[in-house]
Amino acid sequence: MDRIDAMRAFELVASEGSFTKAADRLDTSPQLVSKYVGQLEQRLNARLLNRTTRKVSLTEAGSRYFQWVQQVLQDIDEMESQIGDMQEEAQGQLRISAPVSFAIQHMGSLVTEFQQAHPGVSIDLQLNDRKVDIVEEGFDIALRIGHLKSSSLIAKQIAPIRLAMCASPEYLKRHGTPEKPEDLRKHRYLRYSYMENETSFAVNQWLKIPGRDSSGDLICNNGDLLVKAAIEGAGIAIQPTFISGQAIAEGQLQRLLPELEPEPMGLYAVYAHRKLLASKVRCFLDFIDGYFGTPPYWDAFDSE
Repeated sequence: MDRIDAMRAFELVASEGSFTKAADRLDTSPQLVSKYVGQLEQRLNARLLNRTTRKVSLTEAGSRYFQWVQQVLQDIDEMESQIGDMQEEAQGQLRISAPVSFAIQHMGSLVTEFQQAHPGVSIDLQLNDRKVDIVEEGFDIALRIGHLKSSSLIAKQIAPIRLAMCASPEYLKRHGTPEKPEDLRKHRYLRYSYMENETSFAVNQWLKIPGRDSSGDLICNNGDLLVKAAIEGAGIAIQPTFISGQAIAEGQLQRLLPELEPEPMGLYAVYAHRKLLASKVRCFLDFIDGYFGTPPYWDAFDSE
């Protein structure tokens, strides 16, 4: 027996005073309505209705149960309506994890414009360069940068992420501009600690400079600081263009050996479920798709 169906049948019989009228409301047979009510009485071990050939009336237990059932069914209907509204109209809190530098530089306008379009959504944006467990830590979406490995999560690529090797004109004037990979052995590098594997690959494989002395390098877990240090002439930085692109476009940094640039990584929106996405998640995924342009606006220096 479906208890909800049985309660709805009982509530209608009590309201209409008739099994036939209740059956008409439910678009079913009076026999099935009577069966539901009988099963409900058996489950409760109490008679809820007095039945005669002319009318149906509530017993004392039935009267008390009727009031309770009306409230329960009203609460259920209201809850289902609210859940349905959440699927139709984006609302509720949206928890997002995003890389620190990317979010600071490129997500302020994004979240502002998204909330203007969807005022029912509040956003909890947590900045962290570590790989969060979105299910365990309660995130709806995580933005991640890199070459993603296969997993049970769903990943949607939002934009390509390019790495650029660059240094300030002042640094290059003092130490020389590398013309070929071998020229890079004598230079100082500004390296991102959270991407040591990626950077090591970029330096040693992409640029083929094994055995370079790294004792004078600067290692930091923040790309913005490394780009600023590069602008100040501290060395050569290998950083994503979403951090270094503006400085390159303004001439504060100069790209080195761009013809050897590796294949782009990706900016991905990662989430847990493909089916029955909450509307707040679906709307954000649709909103961020294409938001940064094709190619992304931070790579505008290539068109100049």
